[in-house]
Amino acid sequence: MLDGILIGLSTAFSFSNILMVIGGCLIGTFIGMLPGLGPMSIISIMIPVAISIGDPSAALILLAGVYYGAIFGGSTSSILINAPGVASTVATSFDGYPLARQGKAGKALTVAAISSFCGGSIGAVLLMIFAPALASVALLFHSAEYFALMVVGLSAIAAFAGTGQVVKALLMTVLGLIMATVGEGALFNMPRFTMGIMDLQSGFGFITLAMAMFALPEALYLVLDPGRSKTEGGSNEIKDLRITKAEAKSIAPVIGRQSIQGFLIGVLPGAGATIASFLGYAVERNIAPKEEQKEFGKGAIKGLAAPESANNAACTGSFVPLLTLGIPGSGTTAILLGALIALNVSPGPRLMVDEPEIFWAVIISMYVGNLILLILNLPLIPYIAKVLAVPRNYLIPFIFFFTLMGAYIGQNNATELLILVGLGICATVLRFADYPLAPLLIGFILGSMLEDNFSRSMQLYDGFGFLMERPMTIGLLGLAAVLVILPSYRARRARLRQRGVADGD
Repeated sequence: MLDGILIGLSTAFSFSNILMVIGGCLIGTFIGMLPGLGPMSIISIMIPVAISIGDPSAALILLAGVYYGAIFGGSTSSILINAPGVASTVATSFDGYPLARQGKAGKALTVAAISSFCGGSIGAVLLMIFAPALASVALLFHSAEYFALMVVGLSAIAAFAGTGQVVKALLMTVLGLIMATVGEGALFNMPRFTMGIMDLQSGFGFITLAMAMFALPEALYLVLDPGRSKTEGGSNEIKDLRITKAEAKSIAPVIGRQSIQGFLIGVLPGAGATIASFLGYAVERNIAPKEEQKEFGKGAIKGLAAPESANNAACTGSFVPLLTLGIPGSGTTAILLGALIALNVSPGPRLMVDEPEIFWAVIISMYVGNLILLILNLPLIPYIAKVLAVPRNYLIPFIFFFTLMGAYIGQNNATELLILVGLGICATVLRFADYPLAPLLIGFILGSMLEDNFSRSMQLYDGFGFLMERPMTIGLLGLAAVLVILPSYRARRARLRQRGVADGD
């Protein structure tokens, strides 16, 4: 194993491969900033370039750099214009965008950059140490466990609701689950709830829905409520580029916890960075002190650091099942698997032994890539943040343009634009009615995975037998029950304590 690591080090630090890391990070970061062009699209575009290189190590290092560079860059559009074109950066916008509206865009981008670097770096170290062992753990997870994991994600929905909005959040989650049923079902390849529209046979596109829930309502909100930007504390003034010692001290444990948790979730095939970011945000909000919980969703530094650490660590973790088992853990790693096969590389348990220069070079390049991303992005933060200094007369059309372009590129279908506008208007009405929009998107993202894994479990165990036959499933469902009961219990205790104080106890 030590010999393989040494071979990987020499391969990763060759001049040509360092150039591949830098090139992949730059391409991923800058194209990833454009809403609608997520890592799947960018990697698909880059595959012919990678194959033409010929060297499997260099090609994989380039594609890996594009992957985590796109995730790194995707947080920028979430923070600056509330347009998360990548599912794993949706949670970043919950507190990143409010910080930007408060005139702290520079600080938000700095926290995101540092959290992303730490999450990716810790993930790379864990990948180097535990990759072989974690591959066998990932095999223990079957459809029943993935179903329970989706339930855990949905049970944390209260973390995405504001004070007194839990019922509204649940209603929006149910609406998201309903929208996830549009299109072909998991059991039968028959279209459902398409209303005779052919373009809905594959369901609603994630990018279209994300733009409709966040970016388009933001632009409409700026038009319909022009006084808002004046009341939010000078969002056009670029300041607070640095984080204080107190802020660094407060987010350090958050980054550490969520890097480890995000990596472990990323290891599971099918889980990925999206679930890692949502669970990371939910966990940190639930364990935060009561006074800090109220700040989540309004510009909490911890609420930004948690999903950024988790999603970058999960991206690194997703390479465990890809390289050691040949199992793609997400759509992006499925494309990477195709690239591996095209390069005549057979991922699996023998890859570490037969071709250590590829296995270890890719892992070591991840740490180098995260360091390069930090070095490239930190000096650019003052300039990137100036996007918010653009006058609103230009900023609103800019948001509209990238929203429409992102939805069209995502599906390459003009019908998506009509769906986007319709859903965007509905989302704007819901926003004015003070309904949280994030739970709807979470329900939509987790809904299809929940249905797929539940259907497979029912078929494999001929009914609900999987609930009793899989101890890990029971454990995860128990965790989901705790996540549902604990906030209610804490709220009840707080009410009783206030009542006792009022009564003079």
